[in-house]
Amino acid sequence: MTGWVGCRRRWSDRRRSAGSLGRVLTLDQVTADAIIAQARRDHPDEACGIIAGPAGSDRAERLIPMANAERSPTFYRLEPAEQLRVWREMDDRDEVPVVIYHSHTATEAYPSRTDISYASEAEAHYLLVSTRDPDAVELRSYRIVAGRVTEEEVRVVEALSFGAVAAETRP
Repeated sequence: MTGWVGCRRRWSDRRRSAGSLGRVLTLDQVTADAIIAQARRDHPDEACGIIAGPAGSDRAERLIPMANAERSPTFYRLEPAEQLRVWREMDDRDEVPVVIYHSHTATEAYPSRTDISYASEAEAHYLLVSTRDPDAVELRSYRIVAGRVTEEEVRVVEALSFGAVAAETRP
């Protein structure tokens, strides 16, 4: 699925205030397309997963789609045994969850109260994709720290160059 970048943004412009976007999450096109495809495939249930990267780098490098243990259109929870396995594997590879993603099936790509209350990885980017409209892609990213939600720009590039940082601070 290519060519979706630049689709209508709906509510995102209203939610953004001047200066509210402080960081940029950069993903390669293949990863972004895979997340969107998983979200559409799992619809009407929420899809979920992570993108791992080297500890301390903030580089979103390795996509790990995961099962939604709830199999619900309104809630997601990483399957506990799978989550334990993945977190151990990341630990063995000196990786961290750089991005935690899931889909919203009937609402905009904005964190719900439940999403905010369960956000426990202060350094992670929380990426949401809405599948409510089959003809549009709504992909947005946030930092969620101590209950505070800050939207950040999502930049999709053809390929990542790790001479540059995959997720970077804006000047």
